[in-house]
Amino acid sequence: MSADGPDLVVVGAGGGLFAALRAAERGLSVLVVEASPHYRRGNNTSMCTAMVPGVGTRWQRAAGIEDSVELFVDDVRRKTGGAGDERLARALAEVSAELVEWMADTAGFEMSLMTDMNYPGHSVERCHTIPERHGAALVDRLTRLADASELIDVLVPARVTDVLLDDDGAARAVVAGDEEIPTRAVLLATNGFGADRDLVREHLPEIAAATYHGSETSRGDALRIGTGLGADTAFLDAYQGHAALSAKASTLLGWATIVHGGIMLDATGRRFGRETSGYSEFGPALAARPGATGWIVYDQGVHDECLPFTDFRHCVEAGAELRASSPEELADVTGLPVEGVRSELAEIERLDGKPDRFGRTFTRALRAPYAAVRVLPALFHTQGGLVVDGRARVLRPDGGTIPGLYASGGAAAGISGHGAAGYLAGNGLLPAFGLAYLAADAVADERAAR
Repeated sequence: MSADGPDLVVVGAGGGLFAALRAAERGLSVLVVEASPHYRRGNNTSMCTAMVPGVGTRWQRAAGIEDSVELFVDDVRRKTGGAGDERLARALAEVSAELVEWMADTAGFEMSLMTDMNYPGHSVERCHTIPERHGAALVDRLTRLADASELIDVLVPARVTDVLLDDDGAARAVVAGDEEIPTRAVLLATNGFGADRDLVREHLPEIAAATYHGSETSRGDALRIGTGLGADTAFLDAYQGHAALSAKASTLLGWATIVHGGIMLDATGRRFGRETSGYSEFGPALAARPGATGWIVYDQGVHDECLPFTDFRHCVEAGAELRASSPEELADVTGLPVEGVRSELAEIERLDGKPDRFGRTFTRALRAPYAAVRVLPALFHTQGGLVVDGRARVLRPDGGTIPGLYASGGAAAGISGHGAAGYLAGNGLLPAFGLAYLAADAVADERAAR
């Protein structure tokens, strides 16, 4: 790195590592500053299920799946009730195929298209993943690649507390501890504010009492730094919730249990909604039920279909899964009222493919032996933050940029609209990886133009 400091400082070693690697690929020197010494297992990227939406990828073409940017934007519009940022959704969709193919061809991930299931809200199969279907494997490889690069340095643990601007309003340095590090560009990739309980209570009161299942360093640093520099903000009430956090294993059971045919019962032994509407909105729905806890019930066939997911296997290995050979035994092992359990299982069988009272259609009934896992509602990460343009540049309220300042992932205002219901599977990773990738290209292009 030159005496003037790195070309780019990336704040956060989760999705921000995409920016570091892409920037280095384009010849830039990069410093990654990470607050947690345990980031390989403790940041939100490492906790995710590693699903990245890609529009028009070669895997989709090989599977005969027709997809388009407009179809993705339509899905965002539909899921968010028209409240999502369609401008940003379009920009991310346009770069998504390049991003996913870069993950395979440059970063060396073994990518595949998920065709064994389709998450709620996606019109076609477009979620791409790695064999482990777990974010820890993503972060491990990204970290190894960064460590091997002569153009990337990693400073950990260190927390960036401020970004300094020059007299023209452009980024000129970051402050990490007592050190001022000069640079021409800064990417804030610090996630959102899920670990700041005061901010969560202020902006997300419906999920504030739920378990927070995310990085303890997601304390709103980007929000504080950006607004201090005059950045605009949006969608601060948006978040990814979840209703499938295993109470025993303290890890994600996974919504694949639902998509493959499982159901959710509350403490009364009754279903309380159309589970296939989405796992994010079921977080606050479960939080509002008696005791704020529930049970996901499924059978052996669903169990077998969920085994590709690392988190699901961890739950099983932790003994979270209870087994029963009849509805009566299921009620006994879970402590749920037998009338409710028996009635709900019988209703699915009686439907014979017709929509139920919530509008859900089952392809088959659940068959004994049954399995059940007690689950808790959770907040995974916030989805609102600094407003950015299609190149990840942070914007002021008047639409002007703060030169040299970028944001990605939970640090940026995402594409999920308001609340929890607008979240589509993978719309955490797509802004995290996609905006980081776009930011790296923007910094490299600006340097080439100087």
